[in-house]
Amino acid sequence: MENPWAGEVTLVVDGTPRVLKLTLGALAELEASMDTDSLLALAERFESGRYSTRDVLSLVVAGLRGGGWRGQAADLLSVEIAGGPVAAARAAGLLLVRAFHVPEVGR
Repeated sequence: MENPWAGEVTLVVDGTPRVLKLTLGALAELEASMDTDSLLALAERFESGRYSTRDVLSLVVAGLRGGGWRGQAADLLSVEIAGGPVAAARAAGLLLVRAFHVPEVGR
């Protein structure tokens, strides 16, 4: 079960709930792989709805790795994500929000 206070988000991959989290190491890896100059720019793309599937995939991979997964982005090309691309994009956006904001009580 995810812990939003710890920045965690759950995504169901091939029928298995996976906890995603942007740890410091995952964030560093994400920055290295991004096609942007900062995490703030990536967050702004998500807020404005101008994110790409590459952005979503990069965030999901970083979050999975932060949650303990040891795969590569290529491993996700043939998996089934419950809720499809919309669920993946939602999880990616939540990861960004939860990495930098403390959740409000009751959320």
